[in-house]
Amino acid sequence: MDLSFIGSILEQGDWLLSLYVFAGALAVFILGRYLLLLSPALKQTQQLNVTAARERAARSYYPPIRNRSKFWGLMTQLVVFLLVIPFSVTAAPQPWWEILLDIFIILMVYDFFYYLVHRFLFHDGPLGGPLKWVHAVHHQMKNPCRMDSAYLHPIETCLGIALYAATIGGLALFMGKFHIVSTIVTFVAFSAINQHNHDLMEADRFPLKYLKYMSDMHHVHHARFIGGNFATISLFYDWLFGTYDTGNGWGKHKRA
Repeated sequence: MDLSFIGSILEQGDWLLSLYVFAGALAVFILGRYLLLLSPALKQTQQLNVTAARERAARSYYPPIRNRSKFWGLMTQLVVFLLVIPFSVTAAPQPWWEILLDIFIILMVYDFFYYLVHRFLFHDGPLGGPLKWVHAVHHQMKNPCRMDSAYLHPIETCLGIALYAATIGGLALFMGKFHIVSTIVTFVAFSAINQHNHDLMEADRFPLKYLKYMSDMHHVHHARFIGGNFATISLFYDWLFGTYDTGNGWGKHKRA
């Protein structure tokens, strides 16, 4: 059996760049965390969430569920960095505006499909929300804190990461490989925004007002399993499809 085509495919992947993406994303997470905590308001937010996390960690059922989710999340990320990123990233020079445009496109396409999965598979939908039982684990936390972003059924954890991989891999087939900077930024952004949406947050002044609003809207979503606000990067798709929920039910901000 001629398996030379497999070698040909493997030669097209750049595993070294994939390793750079992983290392770069890790560095951004660490540096970003340090810089953000220089803000007194964000440091207060961290302390608020750490206090809530300690209370949750004391529950016997909580750590096993979260640890299982983190394990399968790491396994899924390993697959992504081995089988998707090497074929989707490049170090070839690109103009800064193209990098910014690519970042915007990747995040908005990801958020569109995340909206569909979250709404129609995890909640309602024409199939009656076939994965409601999966998402119900996450919705046990009615007033989540940052640590609850990883309190998930492993199926949901893997689907979320795989959705990002499918987005960047699929777009790369049509648009060409993305610059390493675009890949790092989008990977960090989709992870960090999801974590922030679960933050307990009291700071409500510029320039943190929008961050608090995003967190508040996701807490509205958690408080009621039948609530809206299904997107994660922004509220644009909820506004577009009439599921923008400020706590008074869908459609309060439904577009005309």
